[in-house]
Amino acid sequence: MKRFFETLKNMWSIEELRKRILFTLLLIAIYRLGSYIVLPGADVDALTASIASQGGGNDLLGLINLFTGGAFNNASIMALGIMPYITASIIVQLLGFAVPYFQRLQSKEGESGRKKLSQITRALTVAITLVQGAGYLTYIKSNGGMSSQVDESIFWLSGIIILSTGTIFAMWLGERITDRGIGNGVSLLITVGIIVGLPTAFGFELVDKSDRLLLFALEMFGFFFVTMVTVMVVTGVRKIPLQFAKRMVGRGQGAAPSRTERDYIPLKVNASGVMPIIFAQALMMLPVSLAGFGAGGQTSWLVQQFNDFTSPLYNIVYFILVVVFTYVYTALVVNPGQYTEYLRRQNAFIPGVRGGAETEEYIDAITSRITLPGSIILGLIAILPALVAGLGVNQQFAIFFGGTSLIIMVGVVLDTLQQIESYLLMRKYDGLVKDGRLEGRSGGSRMQSLGADF
Repeated sequence: MKRFFETLKNMWSIEELRKRILFTLLLIAIYRLGSYIVLPGADVDALTASIASQGGGNDLLGLINLFTGGAFNNASIMALGIMPYITASIIVQLLGFAVPYFQRLQSKEGESGRKKLSQITRALTVAITLVQGAGYLTYIKSNGGMSSQVDESIFWLSGIIILSTGTIFAMWLGERITDRGIGNGVSLLITVGIIVGLPTAFGFELVDKSDRLLLFALEMFGFFFVTMVTVMVVTGVRKIPLQFAKRMVGRGQGAAPSRTERDYIPLKVNASGVMPIIFAQALMMLPVSLAGFGAGGQTSWLVQQFNDFTSPLYNIVYFILVVVFTYVYTALVVNPGQYTEYLRRQNAFIPGVRGGAETEEYIDAITSRITLPGSIILGLIAILPALVAGLGVNQQFAIFFGGTSLIIMVGVVLDTLQQIESYLLMRKYDGLVKDGRLEGRSGGSRMQSLGADF
């Protein structure tokens, strides 16, 4: 504990790091303030009562409300949050895998290409926000959340403009945090939206289990265990040992060779990150979305199952989709040919494996082998909230036991800690993690950054 407080003191003593942390906290506070400003013409009380009568948001819309920090159910100007920007970024990233024009922008045109991609992403964000804004206002109206004292046309026009402005402002805040703050701004805004609901969920669970404290203690142990497993999945790598060719020193006859250098390629167990869960959730929303275009009347049993993230059918299909998308996305982001080319340029090789095609096949085989347990664990983490809810955990608290929320929180916290570590190490201070397991603390590996670059 003493070392922890010393580290905090060292963090505060670095002027640049102190300014970045304060700047980040200021912009996050502004973002959270916006989640409490209600749209003109919206009746929050009526909307809240309607949602409570339908089960308190125990559906996919409840997950969206979780990611926006409650702004979705509050009919806030930040109701859509940063999610349209995330959607646009995913679309542009997928286009980079399939469309030659976007491939050139990503890999060959350097800084100018990245600026063009950024402009395309922003324009696509506006388009997505306009569509989602119209859908959100329809959702408010259908749940009785539109005030009877406001004209409907004015409500729609002003609402779409304000929602679009809120998303663009959130996008701007995220970019400013990335540039002048600490951590990835967009990811931090999502994480803050998720974390803000954790104390309330924790309080509800504590009250619910006040007469069964032993059971509550077991739940806390389970939550800690799942968090540690998630950290292992996010940070876990399979190290492929490398050997660099001997280099002669000098030109003279009998010059002694330098010692053989050894290193490794870090292949991540979960190279796809949270993307498979996001893609799977998007597909799981399709039946519910398509049902909205039906002729009305009663909702089918299938749609009801897919609208309830605790139903058995939903979680079976969800688990399968996460496993499949993990393999698909890993195949897109991990290119064994790039590793092989890098090794050729560095005059390095994998012991016992020939260069060229054989090395590429070897790396591909290792990637496929470690992706299997990684995808299964990721799928189990994705459906874990439904499983623990079935065991009696409050659904508000069960959401934090896994799924997108836990993986995003773990990933963003580790990324932010890594940036703080780099500032401390530059000033020759010890970081927050004593054993140095955060990437970047060991500092001597030539190949450690290769996994992140690709």
